[in-house]
Amino acid sequence: MSTAPTPSPCGSRTSAVLGWIIFGLAALGLVCSIITLRNHYATSESDYCEVAANFNCDIVNRSIYSTIDFARAAGSKVKVPVAAIGIAGYGLLMGLSFFGKRSRCASLMILLGALVGMGFALRLTYIEKYVLFTWCIFCLTSQIVIALILLLSIWQMVRVWRGPACTN
Repeated sequence: MSTAPTPSPCGSRTSAVLGWIIFGLAALGLVCSIITLRNHYATSESDYCEVAANFNCDIVNRSIYSTIDFARAAGSKVKVPVAAIGIAGYGLLMGLSFFGKRSRCASLMILLGALVGMGFALRLTYIEKYVLFTWCIFCLTSQIVIALILLLSIWQMVRVWRGPACTN
């Protein structure tokens, strides 16, 4: 009597669903980062983001903490908005979750990307709470999104690495 082979976790329906959920969350994070970048460069105040005295995206998005200075040759500095880094990170997570649902390597890269993103989010949340004393709704949403992606990527990683190596 033959039994049907058990599908590997990396090819299972759950793994595919996890990949699509991570993709959707990364798309939400991408939208938040795009809005934040637009607010960063805007010259007028955003009326939809000032909810209360301590909830004001404009204060957060235009503070000195909203950019990261990268040293360049000849001592000049390049200031990259944190939101632009978020766009790149969420775009990378979207691509990995879309194209690498069955790959151990992609699962590991999603997990590492989510860990880096969570580190960024925690640093920015610290600055919002203890330095600026002001919260940005989009930044908080992004932190929730990256935390969920991190949890799901851990779950996906465990599922993929428990099964046989995936070839796709």
